[in-house]
Amino acid sequence: MTTLLDAVRHHADAQAGDDGLAPTPIPGLMAVRAVAPSDLIHDVQRPLACLVLQGGKRVTAGARLFEFAAGDSLLVTADIPTVSQITRASAAAPYYSLVLELDPATIADLVAQMAPPAIADHAPLRVDPTEAETADAALRLMKLLDRPESLPVLQAQLLREMHYWLLAGRHGDAIRKLGWPDGHVQRVARAVHVLRRDYARPIAVERLATIAGMSASSFHQHFKAVTSLSPLQFQKQLRLIEARRLMQSQGASASSAAYAVGYESVPQFTREYGRMFGKSPAADARAAVVRLQASAVSREAASA
Repeated sequence: MTTLLDAVRHHADAQAGDDGLAPTPIPGLMAVRAVAPSDLIHDVQRPLACLVLQGGKRVTAGARLFEFAAGDSLLVTADIPTVSQITRASAAAPYYSLVLELDPATIADLVAQMAPPAIADHAPLRVDPTEAETADAALRLMKLLDRPESLPVLQAQLLREMHYWLLAGRHGDAIRKLGWPDGHVQRVARAVHVLRRDYARPIAVERLATIAGMSASSFHQHFKAVTSLSPLQFQKQLRLIEARRLMQSQGASASSAAYAVGYESVPQFTREYGRMFGKSPAADARAAVVRLQASAVSREAASA
């Protein structure tokens, strides 16, 4: 009998890129594979559910540290900054997980038909054992990949079912806030969307507050409550993360990455980059160039 691990392994082994990510044609669904422990990964997470199927991972959000492994699910219900690391992975026993981006529209529709949860939970990030119904719905979604003609007919209802079981489980109260159009989480999410899109441009807090439909003082309070950062800090992290991506994936120099993400001062960029990542951007850029050159040589040797 095919298990969810079997299905994810089959897809990820065939489709994962150098970054270990294996997208699927199903919107918001992606497999992840790693054959060695990873470096620290800084990111601003979107709302998602991550079902770990083999190996282990560590995630830090603010002052909270989460360790989880096969059989556990990580649930993120707000746009929050995290530092993560795959801690258990090898060529013989790779790390595998399945990630589903949570869809607020689907959640809103389901919440309107469901009774309130018995347990209130306001934490934006938590780890719990994966529930059998969620894993079963995920498996049936993954099986559709081998029958692509079935995707247009069945994927929407199976995605809806997976969201339902997440809402019906112990995570339900935290997830349902994503479906409240006029709730604080969704109002802040509208401002976060603009920050993600326009991170390289100066954005006045008053403009973000207007987008969220709040006063400036109320917006600042709720933004920090949801994301753990002020709007300015949030934008700064987005810029630094994107700058690092440009250096690591495209071989950009530290100065060109700084200007590309909106910094006007390279010394300021260097200071803030060092505080966030623990090393200078120039050192990161040099290491990235070496990795990219080694990867290019490896690909040429493989195709020879």
